[in-house]
Amino acid sequence: MTIRFDNRVAIVTGAGAGLGRSHAIELAKRGAKVVVNDLGASVDGSGGSDSAANSVVDEIKAAGGEAMAHGADVSNAEQVADMVARTMEAWGRIDILVNNAGILRDKTFAKMEMADFRKVVDVHLIGTATVTHAVWPIMREQKYGRIAVTASSSGLYGNFGQSNYGAAKAAMMGFMNVLHLEGARDNIRVNTLAPTAATRMTMDLFPPETHDLMGPETITPGLLYLVSEDAPSRVILGAGAGCFAVTKVYETPGVTLTGDDLSPEGVAAAFDQIADTTGQEELTQAFQQTRKYAKNAAEARGMKLNWGE
Repeated sequence: MTIRFDNRVAIVTGAGAGLGRSHAIELAKRGAKVVVNDLGASVDGSGGSDSAANSVVDEIKAAGGEAMAHGADVSNAEQVADMVARTMEAWGRIDILVNNAGILRDKTFAKMEMADFRKVVDVHLIGTATVTHAVWPIMREQKYGRIAVTASSSGLYGNFGQSNYGAAKAAMMGFMNVLHLEGARDNIRVNTLAPTAATRMTMDLFPPETHDLMGPETITPGLLYLVSEDAPSRVILGAGAGCFAVTKVYETPGVTLTGDDLSPEGVAAAFDQIADTTGQEELTQAFQQTRKYAKNAAEARGMKLNWGE
């Protein structure tokens, strides 16, 4: 099976360099018309230039593809609306959205200014929501949409000095989970890419000998699958150096406490059993957990609760 994007229109944010550039170029190579969005800011989000986005557009066109540049700040609703309007004017539809734009303002939480915390969350989380919100009605009307959000191992597992970035990236999972449910009836599939690559933002974090191994091009194949016609939905795909893995959140069976045991001391006494992973399961909707707890509590009290799955 060859994955193609002929007659599809894609917006890729933060596509002037690094991962976004790689995603945009490969989408175009496989037939997509691509909006190369990039504010042209520095790694910390300051400044701006249209040269990076235009350079990628030129590269795509030189290879025979179709592309246009737009310098919208993803967290600015008016600029995003203009980008979407220009895309619709040029090509009449939007099939794929790759939310990739981001910045870094790393410091330990003790030393971090809240302005830097807000700015990083604003670009990563609010920016992702803003662009997604702008294309959502178009995808619903089309009965087709493929959306990728970009998380990070810093959000999934934590990384020293990145409380702002980690918080924003962890939020991608919750955002994806809800949009997966809300978009299903309109054939909108939503997935999360959790990449690790040697890019402008992260180059200094990787030993020099790993730079060739950790290039953006080793991640883009996973992204292209996540936004393809036969893509899954509600998947967190880890990617780096050509390695791909799926991250899932599991819940242990747990313990139901009643009577005098329903106390902090009771939780402490039962904690090893509460944390026992034997029989753990993946939950795919919030109310699965609610039903589980309610049923367990009812059974512990000799009641039968008829609450269907």
